[in-house]
Parts: sequence; C-alpha cells; structure tokens
Amino acid sequence: MEKISQETYDKYIKALTDISKAITSDKYLEDILKLIVMVTAQVTGVEICSLWLVEEDEKGKRARLKATQAIDPDYVKDRVLNLNEGVVGFVASTNRPLIVEDVLKEPRFKEKEMARKLGLVSMLGIPLHVKEDKVIGVLDCFTVEPHKFSETEVSLITTVANQAAIAIENTQLMVRTKVIEEELEKRKSIDRAKEILMAKKGFSAEKAFRWIQKKSMDTRKSMKEIAEAIIFSLEI
Repeated sequence: MEKISQETYDKYIKALTDISKAITSDKYLEDILKLIVMVTAQVTGVEICSLWLVEEDEKGKRARLKATQAIDPDYVKDRVLNLNEGVVGFVASTNRPLIVEDVLKEPRFKEKEMARKLGLVSMLGIPLHVKEDKVIGVLDCFTVEPHKFSETEVSLITTVANQAAIAIENTQLMVRTKVIEEELEKRKSIDRAKEILMAKKGFSAEKAFRWIQKKSMDTRKSMKEIAEAIIFSLEI
C-alpha cells in the first residue's frame, strides 16, 4: 500500500471520530446519513458522495438513495434500483467495491445523461456491511476529473463505510427496540385495564377488550389512552 500523508491520515481519523459520535448520539437516522456523506465528501475531496440503503418488502430487495451532499435536483430526486441493476445494485449484491474510471463507458452505470449534465467522470462504490457480511447499503463517491482511486483511498473509504454501517445499524436497532417497547407497554396497559373492568363490571376478558376497543373508536383516542384512563380512575 502506498504511503499517505499525515494530513490525509488525520482527516480520515477525524471522519471516523465524527461518525463514531453519531453511533451513541440521539440523532435521527436522516441526520446521521447526511453527516456521513458530508464528512466523506470533505475528507476525500470528491464532487458527490451519496448513500443508498437496501430496503426489503414483498417485492424483494431494492436500493434507495437516502442521502447526498449534492444539491442538483437531477441527482437528489427519489431514486430506486433493484439489486440486479446499476453499479449500486452490483456493489450491494456482490458485497465488494467497484472502481469505475469513466462512468460514461461503464455498461452498468444507468444514468449517463445525468452524469453528462453534472460532469461526473470517475466513481468508487463501497458496500456498507455489518455482521455476517450483511449488506445494508452502498456508499458512492464521484469525481468530476478522471481519477484512479488508489488502494489506500479504497481502504480508508471502506473503513469509513464500515463505521457508517455500524452507526446506521445501531440507529435502526434503537428504532425497532423503541417500537417493540411501546407495543409491550400498550399491551401491558390494556391487560391491566381489562382486569379492572372484569373485577368492577363482571366482564369477561373478551368483553372487557371489546369495551376498551369501542371506547377508543367512539372517542378517537388510542386503546392505550383509554386503558391508562381506566387505570388512573382506579388509582384515585
């Protein structure tokens, strides 16, 4: 691996530090994604840095553009690719970096008209993967001048991408955990309210549930709110 300057090394360390802070922050995922692309673009000097996340639904897996520091409307529009198309799909499906010296000559690069308009030339695509090599997204870097991404650049940007993947996975896990906790709290409140109605009104468990459900519909309040009101009335 070629030798890198101390200044370049320090920049990458700063980038890793900034992204590491995001891992333990209470930022929303959107804020973290913006931070990642801005930091990566700053330390690498590329024209455009973009981040795609892999989504999965009943139609299968797709990659969607989620963040970029670019401001051109042709680039920031909602863009989705199947994992069997485009350079993003290739990087995500193969889980390995892709270097393209000229995107206009690369058959897998689909948006050549946009590249011509923005003057994009060279590109580096890096997979974002977490444990067990699960790919959760792709980090793309574009230059407006012909550029041969060195082994050192690929290695350092890969390190940034890996750190970014941890931040993203951690944030998504926190969101899923919060949703689960809220659902458990909701069920706990409803069960307690059912017990109160069964004891006070002689309802069966099913009738108590239906009573709470009807109150929720009639008042346009959530079942959790109705349940909490029942519990509160007992406490006072």
